[in-house]
Amino acid sequence: MGSSNKLITTFDKFLLAGSGCGIIVICAVLGVFIYLWQNPSVSRAQPTSVEVSSSATVPPISTAPEFDFPTATLAATLAPALTEEPTLMLIPSPVPGFGDSPLPSGKIVFTCYIKQIDQICIMNADGSGQAQVTKLEATTFYASLSPNGETIYFSSRQSGNFEIYSIRVDGKKMEQLTKGLGALYAPELSPDGQQIVFTNGSSGIWAMNINGKARRAITDQNDIDPTWSPDGSMIAFASSRQGKRQLFIMNADGSNIRQVTNLNDMGGRSTWSPDGTKLAFYAGPAGDHNIYTINIDGTGLAQLTQGGDNLGPSWSPDGNWIAFTSFRDGNNEIYIMHPDGTNPMRLTNNLTSEWQPRWGR
Repeated sequence: MGSSNKLITTFDKFLLAGSGCGIIVICAVLGVFIYLWQNPSVSRAQPTSVEVSSSATVPPISTAPEFDFPTATLAATLAPALTEEPTLMLIPSPVPGFGDSPLPSGKIVFTCYIKQIDQICIMNADGSGQAQVTKLEATTFYASLSPNGETIYFSSRQSGNFEIYSIRVDGKKMEQLTKGLGALYAPELSPDGQQIVFTNGSSGIWAMNINGKARRAITDQNDIDPTWSPDGSMIAFASSRQGKRQLFIMNADGSNIRQVTNLNDMGGRSTWSPDGTKLAFYAGPAGDHNIYTINIDGTGLAQLTQGGDNLGPSWSPDGNWIAFTSFRDGNNEIYIMHPDGTNPMRLTNNLTSEWQPRWGR
């Protein structure tokens, strides 16, 4: 009897101890549930709008300015590898509200910074449909669209030197058009679709046939960033041939060169108005560039932006908008505005930089 009572007493103690532990566990679970119920953001992963690489690290923000010539900060030479992967959609940016203004038409190509390499991207002119076109392993930039809107021309260091390439807007059929001619940038196809004009390092402005043949020098000085007039009869470019860099125009064969601007701190890239009477360009000290327009005879200078470091303007084919890069919101993004500087709107909204916009149909 004594041993039986002792057994019961031991069992009761075990039962009570187990019950106590169970109550403690239940209270802990209940406490966690109440905390999660009151703090729902803790119980699920937060959405993110940045592209994450396979190593789960977000690329650092690129603050590269609009280049006239690449600097040592650009990607080092990498092994060549032309790819034809399907187009990769980027993070969609909200389409801005245009109110009573007509929606911009056409496409805009631009330089985008993807996984620490500059690539070529494209979007609709209203900011929708952003997509990555190239997936190369070295710096790829200075894009422009063909007049029919089907082909992109650009410069890339993919083969070890900066060469001129072409690619369809869907990312297919990439072709290298040059080899060993020099460091080549800023290609642009003529309005008739027959000639490509481009910068050849410090050797001046060059041109070639659309297939890359018949390469020839148009100028032989430190001239950069050529762009065709709408009718193909003239080429605008930036040059320091008179000392400080200014904007010039010439006939398509390199004759009849005349100076358009006389300003300090001139940029490089310019763009023609669709009627061929004006040029838009950027100028100003480092970190404080602004967009301007001027008649091709040098009259009618107008400043369109005020602060924010604005670069690389490109006129829309219909003449109603100008696309440009701006740092006004703390990161290089693509904006558009009317040719009088009104109604500026941001088209891209990513953590990494977008720059060098070029409009096409």
